[in-house]
Amino acid sequence: QVQLVESGGGLVQTGGSLRLSCAASGRTFSLYAMGWFRQAPGKEREFVARITWSLLSTYYADSVKGRFTISRDNAKNTVFLQMNRLKPEDTAVYYCAADFRGRGGVVAEDEYEYWGQGTQVTVSE
Repeated sequence: QVQLVESGGGLVQTGGSLRLSCAASGRTFSLYAMGWFRQAPGKEREFVARITWSLLSTYYADSVKGRFTISRDNAKNTVFLQMNRLKPEDTAVYYCAADFRGRGGVVAEDEYEYWGQGTQVTVSE
């Protein structure tokens, strides 16, 4: 089993920054990639960013390109999401997710086997 624990959410003003962390524990030795998703009130959960663990390939949703950066600390099995120039439309619960199969998909939720509990990010006007 794998456990994912997110942290770093909070309340920030428009234009501000936050850094989310997600620590993975348990059977992490074959981790292929990790991703971040978000779900705003009344909306479907959507893909935000992804990083492959060995090649460090990164992928971003168009809505966050140039503002968000995903990175990872291999030794700590932790993935980060640096969020800059935040906008009110970034308000959501942010989830990290782990992909152990590496089937090639990036944005679909079913590419990820394990999920964290989520952390709230609120961007005020």
